[in-house]
Amino acid sequence: MADLFQSETPAPVADTAPRPLADRLRPKSLSEVIGQQQVLGEEAPLGVMLRSGSLSSLIFWGPPGVGKTTIARLLADETDLHFVQISAIFTGVPELRKVFEAAKIRRQNGQGTLLFVDEIHRFNKAQQDGFLPHMEDGTILLVGATTENPSFELNAAVLSRSQVLVLERLSPEELEALTARAEAELNRQLPLDKDARDALLEMADGDGRALLNLIEQVAAWQVDAPLNREALSNRLMKRAAKYDKSGEEHYNLISALHKSVRGSDPDAALYWYARMLEGGEDPRYLARRLLRMSVEDIALADPQAQTVCMHAWEAYERLGSPEGELALAQAVIYLALAPKTNAGYMAYKAARRAAKKHGSEPPPKHILNAPTQMMKDQGYGTGYAYDHDAEDGFSGQNYFPETMPREQFYQPVERGFERDLKKRLEYFENLRRKRGD
Repeated sequence: MADLFQSETPAPVADTAPRPLADRLRPKSLSEVIGQQQVLGEEAPLGVMLRSGSLSSLIFWGPPGVGKTTIARLLADETDLHFVQISAIFTGVPELRKVFEAAKIRRQNGQGTLLFVDEIHRFNKAQQDGFLPHMEDGTILLVGATTENPSFELNAAVLSRSQVLVLERLSPEELEALTARAEAELNRQLPLDKDARDALLEMADGDGRALLNLIEQVAAWQVDAPLNREALSNRLMKRAAKYDKSGEEHYNLISALHKSVRGSDPDAALYWYARMLEGGEDPRYLARRLLRMSVEDIALADPQAQTVCMHAWEAYERLGSPEGELALAQAVIYLALAPKTNAGYMAYKAARRAAKKHGSEPPPKHILNAPTQMMKDQGYGTGYAYDHDAEDGFSGQNYFPETMPREQFYQPVERGFERDLKKRLEYFENLRRKRGD
């Protein structure tokens, strides 16, 4: 029986119609796909599913131009499912209802449906929930594609019924293989020398579709001799770096910067700092994060680190870009090479836990002021030892609540200035034991 919803399938295009290179090179089978062997390999998730004849709903998570749509279409071919493609950007509830109704009729006629949803993270919670009954009763096999972290953007119910597969940006070797395939299709070599060819792959930044678009431009040039890197750069605009200041890429890169500083690697830290600036990050955000690193990871091992960060931030506010960004870069270097400690951070967290555990325990009365006679009668201030009158300026008295055992929250490390603080702490601990005895 003919499909009642033929409009879902694009009308055939005449052989003489122009076709972009990316469309002409679209793989005809999964074996032709370049890259993504971590999901397509024989022992990889999709390889195992296809070999066992049991394909589950899937979420493809990866950057643009790595084959999400192509793989979904080829999966439909491999499993004899009717392929339907929609975009969450242009599809509303009425259109979704039509898609589901068509899939139901198709199923009654013995035909399954692979529904590919591009940018699935753009559907709201209610729209995502609308997929669930149709996934559960087998009306559709859902394959969603997203550039955003599914754990942040997709409903738990959809994720629990799907397997998330991570697709990776294409490596330079895979981009070179794609370039060779394009040259075979065009039946000519690109007019580029080796260095310019490498520059072309760099411009693609792991995006296969972007590379093919660049190749199509270069192949159309009429030149007498191969172009070098500089000539190529003059003719082609560099692609903007992939960076979303409010998305996962933002958090990934700031995490890389923070951990590089914590790991005392100034070169890696400068690289991630530069990557964020190239992506358009606000330098003020980076200044705040650098100050946080100085407090969290360096702290009292080098108290000067906070001052360096504050001065770098102030220099940026006074100088602006790009000179102010140099001041922040110098702060990055200083932090990376400073001695590290999280003793203050851990002490603070331990003290907060103790405060929650012991609730509203009052301070011991001997350290309370007694401005009224009634308070004096209650014992406020009785027995308080004024430390300046004590030997060594240290009384050793108890300042914790009387019902709470003494705890040591702060445990300094043997690094930087905190080594001196550790000696001071041990000195007072010894005196406290002596005074207590």
